[in-house]
Amino acid sequence: MSVLVEFSMSPMDKGSSLSKYVARSLEIVASSGVPYRLGPMGTCLEGEWETVMGVIERCYRRMAEDCERITCSIKIDARHGSSGRLDSKTKAIENILGRPLDQ
Repeated sequence: MSVLVEFSMSPMDKGSSLSKYVARSLEIVASSGVPYRLGPMGTCLEGEWETVMGVIERCYRRMAEDCERITCSIKIDARHGSSGRLDSKTKAIENILGRPLDQ
């Protein structure tokens, strides 16, 4: 089953600037080969359930190496027989509006 998963993960015990921890997760995501989009409040991945959830688990395990408390939110859209939705969902809105969206 193909899924779109948006997740946001960060340590709660490392102060207010968390960019270096998010960057470590993005290295894992980028090296996974899973299609993704980084957003200001989370990262969206597209792929098979096991693959995508495995990437998120690797991000968690890396963060847990030196973080005592971690928060993670995950939103999942699972759909049989559909792929390429990381781009097609945005394109559908652009087609309705008749113009490209700012990204």
